[in-house]
Amino acid sequence: MSGGATQFERSVAAVLDGLEAGDVVTYGEVATEAGHPGAHRAVGRYLGSHGGHPWWRVVTSTGRLVPGHEVDQARRLAAEGVPVVDGRVRPA
Repeated sequence: MSGGATQFERSVAAVLDGLEAGDVVTYGEVATEAGHPGAHRAVGRYLGSHGGHPWWRVVTSTGRLVPGHEVDQARRLAAEGVPVVDGRVRPA
């Protein structure tokens, strides 16, 4: 992350980069953990414009996968042992 990154970007990146294989979090959980509760949409925008982070480990509050990327996200999550049924992450 460049030196021109905002505090929000740095804190969100730190949360995302701390995720390990098999971890699944919601956009809201990332926002809260990053110190910006309620900024779930901003987390989504960040993920959409900043590569290099494990985006596939982030889902909606209902477990829904990223629209338009469901197949890739489901494949990546399955490879990490995360169950996905009907386009949603299911609790283990």
